[in-house]
Amino acid sequence: MPMVRVDGVNLYYEETGTGAPLVFVHEFAGDCRSWHLQVRGLARRYRCIAFNARGYPPSDVPTDPAAYSQQRAVDDIRGVLDALGIAKAHVCGLSMGGYAALIFGLRYPERALSLVVAGCGYGSVGADRAAFHGDALHVAQRFETEGMAPVAELYSRGPTRVQFSDKDPFGWQEFHAQLAQGSAIGHALTLRGVQLTRPSVFELEPELVRLEVPTLVVTGDEDEPCLEPALFMKRKIPTAGLVVLPKSGHTINLEEPEAFNRALLDFLTAVDAGRWTRRNPASLSKSAILPGPTR
Repeated sequence: MPMVRVDGVNLYYEETGTGAPLVFVHEFAGDCRSWHLQVRGLARRYRCIAFNARGYPPSDVPTDPAAYSQQRAVDDIRGVLDALGIAKAHVCGLSMGGYAALIFGLRYPERALSLVVAGCGYGSVGADRAAFHGDALHVAQRFETEGMAPVAELYSRGPTRVQFSDKDPFGWQEFHAQLAQGSAIGHALTLRGVQLTRPSVFELEPELVRLEVPTLVVTGDEDEPCLEPALFMKRKIPTAGLVVLPKSGHTINLEEPEAFNRALLDFLTAVDAGRWTRRNPASLSKSAILPGPTR
């Protein structure tokens, strides 16, 4: 079973294909298996690496709450790269993984060839932030008292998951079954240590405007908590492009794999060719008609 050791924690990973490294970072309700539809396609051109976060077996499940934080999640990406001898990689993350990918690019831009930040921003909108924290704490407590399966049943049927269930019941059932196999204590500690402490996307503005790593932001148009953060990131990151998938919720890489993979491959191809550039300043005119500043 392939493992790398990062900060005293064993992290399970899977590796397929050859070429430039492409690291996949999973969401809270997934694990490395969540990326199988991307790996099957992209491994024909890239060295695809998907790993399980700490708290997600067969990776270790530390019981010390201090072992879980947003910065540790970011450093685990760097640790995987270090352990595999990779200097720079494309990094693609969804939701919790999207947050980690984004902040990885902010903290370690020299290690990132590009960033794909998908389904990112839950709990960022000021008016919703307190409710998000309350819901996360409630779910963490239920993981601790009820165990994995009952809470997986609840979590997998949330308002941004029903789109997946409606479109692809068999795919959703696979997603649900994999979530139910996880560690209740790992999920509870991840909620408490990562989701409840991570910054709002809007708080990252001073760093976002300086980010030069090519970035693709992806969201579903029915993933309400991520819509405003996605548009904010597009506007603030000078190298960002934005893809919005119609009639889609949160689990977009599984819900719309063909559209997600096409957007991802087009982006990576442009980056590899040196054709993904900063936004033209002339597009930032305050007028809808009159030209803006030139380069």
